[in-house]
Amino acid sequence: HVQLVESGGVSVQAGGSQKLSCQVSGSTARRLCMGWFRQIPGKEREAVARIDINDRPQYAGSLEGRVTIFRDNAKNTLNLEINNLKAEDTGMYYCGAYPKPSLALGGYCSDRISEYTYWGQGTQVTVS
Repeated sequence: HVQLVESGGVSVQAGGSQKLSCQVSGSTARRLCMGWFRQIPGKEREAVARIDINDRPQYAGSLEGRVTIFRDNAKNTLNLEINNLKAEDTGMYYCGAYPKPSLALGGYCSDRISEYTYWGQGTQVTVS
């Protein structure tokens, strides 16, 4: 049973940086399609960044240039660093995952939120 636990959410001043971490248990992170998502108050959950099936980072347009996603295989975590935080970045940040499909069979890690079946409880980022 895969469990995801996010951490690192805090209140920060605009212009600052923050690192979020998602601890994976019940599986190995590299065997999962994983990504970071966020939900801004009053808006639907949106993708922030993900690791594709070839282990390359893929970034959504809204934060591209200000975020870095990376997996730490030794710690079995998926991490997200956000730079130059803005007030509009305030929201709940979630880690999502689903079992990685077979690359040999043409599988890929989707950017569609509906594909992600495992979710953490979220970590709040507040920028003032």
